[in-house]
Amino acid sequence: MPVMLISKRFAALAAVMMAAPLVSVVVAAPAAQAASSRFCVGGSYTTLGRTGTSNRFRGTVAAPAGRFTVQGRYTRFTVDPANFAIYDYTFTGAPNVGDMTGGRPTAVFASKIPDLRGVTLAGGIRLELRDEEMSIIRTGPGGVSMKIQAKDCAQGGIFQTEPERGDGTRTRIVHTAADTAFYYDNPNFRAQLGRFLGSGCTSPVTGPPGDFCVRVTPRVNPGSETAPRLIIRDSAQVATRIPQASCGPDFTNNLGLAETRDHCGATSIWDVASGGRMGFVTGEDATEVANPPTDCTEDCQAQNQVRGRLGNLGFPLNVPAGSRLTPRTSSDGLNAPLTAP
Repeated sequence: MPVMLISKRFAALAAVMMAAPLVSVVVAAPAAQAASSRFCVGGSYTTLGRTGTSNRFRGTVAAPAGRFTVQGRYTRFTVDPANFAIYDYTFTGAPNVGDMTGGRPTAVFASKIPDLRGVTLAGGIRLELRDEEMSIIRTGPGGVSMKIQAKDCAQGGIFQTEPERGDGTRTRIVHTAADTAFYYDNPNFRAQLGRFLGSGCTSPVTGPPGDFCVRVTPRVNPGSETAPRLIIRDSAQVATRIPQASCGPDFTNNLGLAETRDHCGATSIWDVASGGRMGFVTGEDATEVANPPTDCTEDCQAQNQVRGRLGNLGFPLNVPAGSRLTPRTSSDGLNAPLTAP
């Protein structure tokens, strides 16, 4: 049975947690910003004939005819230059204090595919590489553009895609988990539904709600069959998840919270506002009891959101079968009308 681990920075939450049901959790990292830099030691990407090691590159490079690889020390993935779809996002298993893979290459997403509705990106690719950070941008007709930002780190806020359209409408992006990955309803969160947690709380029942006192709602996390310590969360900003009616156990509760309803075990569908972003976070960021991100439609940054004053409920090392969302895939929602801009 996993052992509950609580870091010193959560000591202020002890009175609240003692009143709550005991759940087995793993806190993914005991520190905040200091740990973030350690998770990225030696990280850098090589792609399109350029590398971020030792110096900075910023410029426009020719787009290849087919998919190209973004290779880092800790992560790698491939990109389709025609639409900036992502394939085979994998943690390499390279040694790091924040490694969650057990030292093994671990695939987490088979694909993240945007629907550009007939538009093909064209021209050169604007590329920037600096230390562990990378961004690429490419444009298409009608004011369409796609931007990908990534950080080559063992965990943290490490990836996001930002679509833009001249007509201001949303872009649908479909995520598909790798064969050994799965989405699940985090039972540690479900056991605490409705309680208020955080250093700013005076009561687990009434809060009061604020930046550092947040009510627990259901939490969907992707996990891995081969790397039980790997924890991820889809991170959306000005984006709406599209329900898939034939997927997901119909968890009900008297709080009216339904994040895990209509969610497949291997796919999730999102409509992302022009200038919004769709990414994911890993490690402690994935299990914080945090407020939703503020709206951002310009120059949004992929970054570590840990502030050290929020509750963190962690995740089970052995995910119960009843918490895994089923079935894995469904066509429901793929052809649903786009949500409003």
